[in-house]
Amino acid sequence: MLWHKTVGQGLDLVLLHGWGFSSDIFETLVARYKSEYRITVIDLPGHGRSDDVDGGIDEWCNTIINILPKNSILLGSSLGGLLSIKIASMTAIQRLVLVGASPSLTNHKDWQYGMESEVFSRFAQDLKKNYSKTLRRFVSLQSKDKSLMKTLFTGIEKYPPSSNAMTQGLSILLNTDLQEVFKAIKVPKSVILGELDMLVPRSIEPWYQAHGTQTKLLRTGHLPFLEKSFTLPED
Repeated sequence: MLWHKTVGQGLDLVLLHGWGFSSDIFETLVARYKSEYRITVIDLPGHGRSDDVDGGIDEWCNTIINILPKNSILLGSSLGGLLSIKIASMTAIQRLVLVGASPSLTNHKDWQYGMESEVFSRFAQDLKKNYSKTLRRFVSLQSKDKSLMKTLFTGIEKYPPSSNAMTQGLSILLNTDLQEVFKAIKVPKSVILGELDMLVPRSIEPWYQAHGTQTKLLRTGHLPFLEKSFTLPED
C-alpha cells in the first residue's frame, strides 16, 4: 500500500518525489499552491510511509496509477519524473510537468544528457554506506535556505527508504530510457531545469524544445521546486 494525502481545492495536481526522499520534500510547494490546486502527494514504494512493491518501473507505476485522481496534472522530480513519463504513457493525464528530470538519467550510446553510470553508481554506493550523511550532503548543495534544509534533514532522518526500494530505484535510474515514450506523449509537456543541476544538465533544454516541450531554466540545482523563484507552468 502506498501512503498518500490530498489537500486543497481546484484542479488535481499529483506530486512524485525523487529517489531516497519522501513526499515531505514537497511541503513548501503544497503550502504555496493548495489554494489553487487539489494536491495529492504520494510516497513512492518503499519510501517514506509506503510499503515496498515487488518488481520494477511497471509495477511501481501500476501501483501509483491505482490511486491517481482521474485526469490529473502530474509533476515528477528526478526518479519521480521518470515514473511520471511512464505513467503518462499508460493512463490519461491532463499535463506532464518534469522538474530536474529526463527520459534517461545516465549516458549511453544514444543519449548524452545524463550522468556517467559509473559516477551515479558511486553516489549510490555512498548512499548505501551512509544514507543520511550522503543525502544530507546532496540536499545541502541544492539550496542556501537554512530553515528549509533543517526541515528536509528532519524528514530524511524520520523516513529512510527501505534497502529494497533503494536497490529497485537505482535499477530504474540506471536502466531506464524513455526517449521514445516521451516523444509519443500527446498531452502538454513542461520541464523545469536547474542551471546548476549535477544530474540533469542544462544542455538537455534544446532536446526538450525539439520535442514539443515548454521549458524553463532556473538558477538552481537538482531540486528547483525548493526555491522561492519556482512557479508551476501556466497554459
